[in-house]
Amino acid sequence: MTVRIAIIVEGATEATFKFALENFLKGRLQGRMPKLDFVPEDGRIPKAERLRRKVELLLRDHDAVIALTDVYTGSNPPDFKDAADAKMKMRQWVGDERRFHPHAAQYDFEAWLLPYWQRIQKLARSDRQPPGEHPESVNHHKPPSRHLAEIFRAGGSGRKYVKTRDALRILSDQDLSISAARCPELKAFLNTILTLAGGSSC
Repeated sequence: MTVRIAIIVEGATEATFKFALENFLKGRLQGRMPKLDFVPEDGRIPKAERLRRKVELLLRDHDAVIALTDVYTGSNPPDFKDAADAKMKMRQWVGDERRFHPHAAQYDFEAWLLPYWQRIQKLARSDRQPPGEHPESVNHHKPPSRHLAEIFRAGGSGRKYVKTRDALRILSDQDLSISAARCPELKAFLNTILTLAGGSSC
């Protein structure tokens, strides 16, 4: 029986991640590939009672629900201190539901793109150096998405960074295990899906 998983994401940018995620899983879950239903929100994951109700609704037709939020939401003060805080709060909001799995991109989804910096340089036509050795340590003060916006703006490509278009281009033909090796929160997210589908952790 195919496991069906709903993944609540912040918007269209994260939904473009689905093809790279499925390519990654296919190589590790032969014959056990889950059905992934991405559920994009309008820019931000629901909070508190709204998230609990959303999860309950999705669990009517799914075996499990994952919520994937950015730590950096643009709010002031920040909604979350870090990924651990985001996951703890989502767990508290939903309650003791074993089929719910909270995850967070620290500090935003673009952190998981930073390990492909050479690809980013090529697309942006820039030789700008990466913002650091550890993608998930790029924080609230200047989140990863801002670094991507800057390299595209300063590069010779002649166009700005557009999340929905360029995330897809950056991840095209890339192996997610490269990013997972440098991004513990991405690795945890992938391992949740692998475990739910009966596979081995990466």
